[in-house]
Amino acid sequence: MKKVYLLLLFISITAFSQRKTETINSTPLGEARTITIELPASYETNKTRKYPVLYLFDGEYLLDPFSGALKYGVYWDDLPETIIVAIHQNKNDEREDDSTFDAINGLPFEKGAKFFEFVAGEVIPKIEKNYRTAPFRIIAGHGVTAGYLNFFLYKEVPLFNAYISMSPELATQMEVRVPEKFAKLKTPLFYYLSVADGDIKKTKEPIQKLDQNIKIANNPLINYKYDLFKNTTYYSAVLYAIPNALNQIFEAYKPINLTEYNDKIAILKSDYVDYLRNKYDIITKTLGVEMPVRMNDYIAIETAILKNNAYDELGILAEIANTSYPKAMLGEYELGLMYEKMGDAKRASKKYQNASQMEPIGRLNKDLMYDKIDEMNDLIKKK
Repeated sequence: MKKVYLLLLFISITAFSQRKTETINSTPLGEARTITIELPASYETNKTRKYPVLYLFDGEYLLDPFSGALKYGVYWDDLPETIIVAIHQNKNDEREDDSTFDAINGLPFEKGAKFFEFVAGEVIPKIEKNYRTAPFRIIAGHGVTAGYLNFFLYKEVPLFNAYISMSPELATQMEVRVPEKFAKLKTPLFYYLSVADGDIKKTKEPIQKLDQNIKIANNPLINYKYDLFKNTTYYSAVLYAIPNALNQIFEAYKPINLTEYNDKIAILKSDYVDYLRNKYDIITKTLGVEMPVRMNDYIAIETAILKNNAYDELGILAEIANTSYPKAMLGEYELGLMYEKMGDAKRASKKYQNASQMEPIGRLNKDLMYDKIDEMNDLIKKK
C-alpha cells in the first residue's frame, strides 16, 4: 500500500509540475548559465492565453518566495498567472561579478556588461520565442542585483515594464540617473523600492536619496511605491517586500471590492459601464493580460446602475456581456432587466425567454429566468 501511495504521489507531482531547468550556452559570457522556468498551472490547458513574465535575479533563493506569493494571489484572483524565469547566480560569487559596474561612469563594466547582453539578447528572446508571453515584463533583484536591474532603465526604451528593487546597492550616480530617466518617460512604468531598517548605513542612505529624487521627479506615468520595513534585516525584509511589490504592480487586475465600489463607483453620477471598460482596458493594455470581465465586476456595475436608475446603461452592459460570454444568458438577462425597469414587461419577457435557452452563468440559471418570465407575464395580464 505504501508503494502504491508513493507511486501516485510521484505521478501527481510529475503531472502538475510546472518547473523546468534549462541551460543557455551564452555567447557574450562565454559560458553555460542555468535558468529555471516556472509555468502557470493553466499553461498546458489554455492554449491561447498569454502570460506576463517575471524575471528574477538571484533565482536560486528568490524563486520560491515569489512563486508562493503569486500562487496565493492567483488562488484569490488578486494576481494574474505569471511565467517566472529565475536566473541562477549561486556559484563563485556570480551575482557580484554579473553586477560589475565602472566606479567612475556608473555603467555596466567587464562581466557586468556581458551579463547585460546575456539577459537582453539571449534570455528574453529565448523565453519570448518558446513561450506564450504577454507584452509585460517584470524584473526583480535583491541587494547588488537590485541595483544592477536599474541599468535596464537607462535604455531609450526601458527593457522592462516593472522593476522590483529590494535593498539595492546602487551604482555611481544611480540615485540621480534613475529619477532623471523617470522625469522623461512618456509611457507607464511600475517601480517598487524597499529597504530594511536593519540594512547598513552605506546601503540605506543612497536608497533614501533615490526615494526623495523619484518623488521630486513626480511623473504621473510612474507608478511608484517605497517601503521602509521596521524591525527587519536585509534578509527578512524580502518576505515583506515581495507581496507588496506584486500587489502594487497588479493593483488594477484585482476584482472590484467593497472599497473600490464605495470610493470610485458609488460616487459616480453616470458612465458606470465606462468605468468597467476602462478598468479592463488597463488590465489589457498596461498589464498585457487579456481576460473576460468577471461576474463579480458585472454585478458591481449592475448594482450601481440600478441604485442610480441609469437603466439605459444596462443595454451597454449587455454588449460587454455578449462579447465576454457569447453563449451565456448574461447579455439577454441584462436586456430583460433593462426593459423590466423601464416598464416594458412584454419585451422584458421576451429577453428572459431568450436567456432561458442559453448557458447558465454565475447566479443566473434557468429557474431564475422562468421566475422572471412568470413575473413579467403577470404584469402583462394586469394591464
